[in-house]
Amino acid sequence: MLPVHRFTALIQQHQLFEAQSSVLVAVSGGMDSVLLTHLLKAAGYTFAIAHCNFQLRGAEADADQQFCRQLAINMQVPFHTINFDTTGYAIEHKVSIQMAARELRYQWFEQVRQQHGYHTVALAHHQNDTIETILLNLTRGTGIAGLHGILPQNNQWVRPLLFLNREEIEELIKLNNLAYVEDSSNASTKYARNKLRHEVIPRLKELNPNLENTFERNLTHFRELEQLLEMQLAALKKELLLPQGNEVHLPLDGIRRLTPQRLLLTGLLKEFGFNDTTIDDLITALPKHSGRVFDSGTHTLILDRERLILTPKHHHTPALVLIQADDTIVAYGINHIQITQAEIPFAIQQNPSIAAVDADLLIYPLTLRNWQQGDYFIPLGMAARKKLSDFFINQKIPLHQKTKVPLIVNGNNEIIWLAGYRLDNRYKLTPQTKKVAIFELL
Repeated sequence: MLPVHRFTALIQQHQLFEAQSSVLVAVSGGMDSVLLTHLLKAAGYTFAIAHCNFQLRGAEADADQQFCRQLAINMQVPFHTINFDTTGYAIEHKVSIQMAARELRYQWFEQVRQQHGYHTVALAHHQNDTIETILLNLTRGTGIAGLHGILPQNNQWVRPLLFLNREEIEELIKLNNLAYVEDSSNASTKYARNKLRHEVIPRLKELNPNLENTFERNLTHFRELEQLLEMQLAALKKELLLPQGNEVHLPLDGIRRLTPQRLLLTGLLKEFGFNDTTIDDLITALPKHSGRVFDSGTHTLILDRERLILTPKHHHTPALVLIQADDTIVAYGINHIQITQAEIPFAIQQNPSIAAVDADLLIYPLTLRNWQQGDYFIPLGMAARKKLSDFFINQKIPLHQKTKVPLIVNGNNEIIWLAGYRLDNRYKLTPQTKKVAIFELL
C-alpha cells in the first residue's frame, strides 16, 4: 500500500500543482525518486521521467541510466536523459564536482521543462534531507533563512515527499517490493552531507528517536518567524530606503532606532550584496565614523553625517583624462565637459555648470580628475588658498559627492575649476584677458 492520501494532501496543502498538470520528475533511480514516481502513478498524475548520467561512476552510472529508462517504459511515461562531462565542467568553471553536478542538472531540468511544456519539476527530497540541510547551514553560518529547511515549493521546483522520512521510505519500498538502484557514492563519508547522514544524525536520533517530527515542528516555527521578519522588513524598506536618482539614502536616525539593529540592517542591505562582516563593521562605525566607505560586489555604501548612501558600481570613472588644446568635448565617467573658445568682450554667465577662464593661462594638456587628499585652490573672490576638503565641508558637500566632483587641472598642477562648484580665482577673466576658454559640465 502506498500513502496516496498523505501524498495528495501535501500537494493540495501547498498547491504544488493541479490535478491536470504535467510534471517532470527528476529520477536518479534511488529509492526516494522511485517511490515518488510510483506515488504520482498511483495518484493519477501525468508525468515524465528525467535522468542525468554524470559519467562519474563508469558502468554503474550507465546501469542506473538504463534502469530509469526501463522504469519509464514500464510506467508508460516519456523519458528524457542526458550524459554530462561533469569533470570537464568542474575544471572549466572552477567548482567542485558536487557543485558542477548540481548546476548541470538544474539547468537541464529547466531546459527540458520549458521545451516540453511541463508545469513543474518534482524533486524527491524528504524530511531527512531537510534536517541535513539545516545542519549544514548551521555549520557554515546562516541567517534565519537557513533555518527554514527545504521548502515544498520554490517557483517551478516542487518537493512532494516532504511528508516522509527516510525510514518510512525504506519501509514503503520494502512493503511494496519496488525495485531501485543503489548509488555506491552515497555510502562514502567523504562528502559533508553523507557524513551528517551516516555519523551525526544517527547520534542525534539516539537522543531523540522522534527527531524528524521534532524538526518538522521547529521548521513550522522558523518559517512563521521568517514570514514575520519579511513583513517587518517590507515596511522598513518603504520607510528607510529612499531613492535619490541612482542612489538610495537611508536616514541615520531611522537606522539607529532599529531593534534588533543587526538583524534588520542585514535584511535591509542584503539585496545590495553586503555580508555579515561588513554589517558588523558598519554598526561599529555608526556612532563616530562619518566618512567611512564600505564596498560590496555591486554597491558602495558611504556613512555620511545624517544618512547612509548607497551607490551602484556600474559607472566606471577613470583615474584621469587628458584634455588637449583642440578637444571640444571630453568624457569622464558619467560626466562630460564641453570646451569652446570666445573672444573679448564676453558676457559672463551666472551658471555653476559653466566656467569662463583666461585661455592664455592654460598649459596643455590639462588634466580631468577627481579630488585627491591635499588638493587646494584659491576660490573665486578670495586671495588665500583653501584645501578642497575644507571647501567641501563649508559648502556642505557630502563625502559621496566630493569624490565625484570633476576637477580641471592646469599643466602646472594648479586646479582651474571644481566643475559645477567654483572657479579658481587665478583663472578668472580680467581687463587684461584677450581670449576666453569656456568649460561646461554637461
